[in-house]
Amino acid sequence: MNWEQIESRLDQLMAENRHGLLRGALMMLNPVDIAGYMKKLNREKLLMLFRILPKDVSADVFSYMDTDQRQELVESIADAEISALIDEMFVDDAVDFLEELPANAVKRVLQNTDPKTRAIINQFLKYPENSAGSLMTIEYCEVSQDMNVGDALKSIKETGVDKETVYTLYMLDAQRRLIGTIPLHKALVVPEETALIKLMDPGIISVNTLDDQEIVADTVRKYHLLSIPVLDGEGRLVGIITSDDIMDVIEEENTEDFEKMSGLAPAEQPY
Repeated sequence: MNWEQIESRLDQLMAENRHGLLRGALMMLNPVDIAGYMKKLNREKLLMLFRILPKDVSADVFSYMDTDQRQELVESIADAEISALIDEMFVDDAVDFLEELPANAVKRVLQNTDPKTRAIINQFLKYPENSAGSLMTIEYCEVSQDMNVGDALKSIKETGVDKETVYTLYMLDAQRRLIGTIPLHKALVVPEETALIKLMDPGIISVNTLDDQEIVADTVRKYHLLSIPVLDGEGRLVGIITSDDIMDVIEEENTEDFEKMSGLAPAEQPY
């Protein structure tokens, strides 16, 4: 079935108010495609469709919606729905969303966010625009020096569902300084009693919270990384930046470079 047929079927189910079947049909689609379908909907239908999605799916879809639709939804949904939405979103996606909203809408969202999440978001919002700190997420897998492989795998099973990526484990010392990384695949092929520190790679490739996003993108491209740790001025791990966020940065850079080459955008130096 091609996209036109899928879209036609969704339109039909929505017109007939067959919400159960509509929900089932939507659950068979990728969140990106659901967000694309929602672009054509008016406010009433947008709100209805958004509300029939499971909370975790609606948060994923929300992260792919355009700015105008996000704002429209925030203005339409109840305070409890805002709270549930932010709770389900990864912190970096929530920060990106808030940076695009007008101040009054940001205030309403933060008022309906639990204190711990609000504190984290506020911290992110204070980082300079387009810095590594503003791009990072805190949803990563950390391990300590005294853990073995079994301990690490148990931790991943318990908390991994809430992490943005589990492919790399970050080993920290008692002061939360990053001392090395462990690729998950290495931990999966050794006995569980193996000390994690034996698998650790001490060659740390990282960026600072205040580094410009172009430095981040260049570093990730140079070393072909899936994610990169973000350290503060004292070498403590405060977050990571994943490859999907870097792809957004690279796309922005390429667009900006193309506009400059075409004479469509101002440049610091003469064209």
